[in-house]
Amino acid sequence: VTPTGHTTRVSVGVEGMAFTPNHIEVPVGDRLIIDFTNSGDQRHDLVFETGVTSGSLATGETKELDLGVISGDVEGWCSLPGHREMGMTLHVQATGVSSGTSSSGASSSAGASASGGHAGHDHGQDAAAGPATPTELTDYAATITPRDPVLPPATSETERHYTFTVTEQTVNVTSSLTRQTWTFNGDAPGPILRGHIGDTFHITLVNNGTMSHSLDFHAGLVSPDQVMRSIEPGQTLEYTFVAKNAGIWLYHCSTAPMSMHIANGMFGAVIIDPTDLGSVDREYVMVASELYLGADGTPADASLLSALAPNAMAFNGVPFQYKAHPIQIKTNERVRVWVMDAGPNLATTFHVVGTQFDTVWREGAYVIRGGGSGGGWGQVLTLGAAEGGFVEFTPLEAGHYSFVNHALSLAEKGQVGVFEVSD
Repeated sequence: VTPTGHTTRVSVGVEGMAFTPNHIEVPVGDRLIIDFTNSGDQRHDLVFETGVTSGSLATGETKELDLGVISGDVEGWCSLPGHREMGMTLHVQATGVSSGTSSSGASSSAGASASGGHAGHDHGQDAAAGPATPTELTDYAATITPRDPVLPPATSETERHYTFTVTEQTVNVTSSLTRQTWTFNGDAPGPILRGHIGDTFHITLVNNGTMSHSLDFHAGLVSPDQVMRSIEPGQTLEYTFVAKNAGIWLYHCSTAPMSMHIANGMFGAVIIDPTDLGSVDREYVMVASELYLGADGTPADASLLSALAPNAMAFNGVPFQYKAHPIQIKTNERVRVWVMDAGPNLATTFHVVGTQFDTVWREGAYVIRGGGSGGGWGQVLTLGAAEGGFVEFTPLEAGHYSFVNHALSLAEKGQVGVFEVSD
């Protein structure tokens, strides 16, 4: 391509989850310079297939991108996980191009690598790695200390103070496969909070990650505008709410794309006891979630996520952990299990093999309590994404009582555990 000696200069911004403009026409032979300003409400970048990249920019930051002389069409996108899939793409169309010209048509003087625009955010599926098998997931779960499923009773204080620190780290899924997680206080799910109606919760969110993050507590009745806003790395936010109603309430990062942030581990639960909650011998909590495993060391695979096609499932963050490490209880003990479906997408039908539920509480009300009318009992607690509740049961005989998501293809991907009952 013969350079024209002319430079086309275009300003590009962000609106929501889109570049504006998202289509640029440039005459073949022109040099293209883009002044990219992140005018959105969270961190973004702009990378091109030629290797030119802005790097990760905070809200309000600007970067000049020199795409060199344009010889053909060029594709650009935001490389932060899930952003491209939500529509953050930019097409440079070369006008006057001949039919034989290559589709990747810029010679860059910037020289930066697109894959290096934001460390750890290359999330394409590695076909060679493939998803982890149930056997590999179970074998790995057997080597770790399981997350304690025991739910302690709510303490007596009425002013509750917590710090949630956001970190991004790489964790093992199997002995040979890792994934990048984004977490509150280093674990997924995050802390399980518990209190009473009328308690005030004071949360300090500290963003020690590399991108924008936020919080949304379903347990609070607050305007989202300030407390749920995204904050930049190094920033903090104070989130206060009064627990006015009972329930097991989801909390999660609300930075777009929310599905990606939740799938990478940014979720947890707040339990506010109903005023008529009865006594039990043992009490547990299970937070159901989906894993969209991609290439080794990467965040959730965005294509699997958008297709609602998880390749692993978990209770309390780790597939098969309570199958590898059964939960110990005794015969004739009354057991309560709180269940939260953190999603981000699929339903949970919680079932315990070999027993029935005389009490089922779902989304604020008893479906059955102490047995239903006409002698009816329950077999599952059915929850959509973000719904929660609890069941109560009493195992009468010693044995191994599996608990599962009775959407059985999902149970077979990791949402299964065992209550080991002894006399």
